[in-house]
Amino acid sequence: MTRQPEPPPMETNDVLVSAVGAVAFAVAFVVLLIVPLAPDHHWWRWVCLVGFLMGLFGCWYIPHLQRRRAAAAERHAAKRAAGPPPE
Repeated sequence: MTRQPEPPPMETNDVLVSAVGAVAFAVAFVVLLIVPLAPDHHWWRWVCLVGFLMGLFGCWYIPHLQRRRAAAAERHAAKRAAGPPPE
């Protein structure tokens, strides 16, 4: 039985995913501000706030990470094209 080649990685819009997650946490936070909570469940608001802030951080950091990965891939391809170092 022959093995099929692995498919290429799926391209996604990671900033959009992070933004949607941040918005979802913001909506949950607003809902939890409106809905009365038991005194021992107020920590859920902090979960929503931290999730929102992490989503904003992702929107800021993901483009930086993608640029660095692309630059590293270019450097790696240039090294591979140049061949082995002379001895």
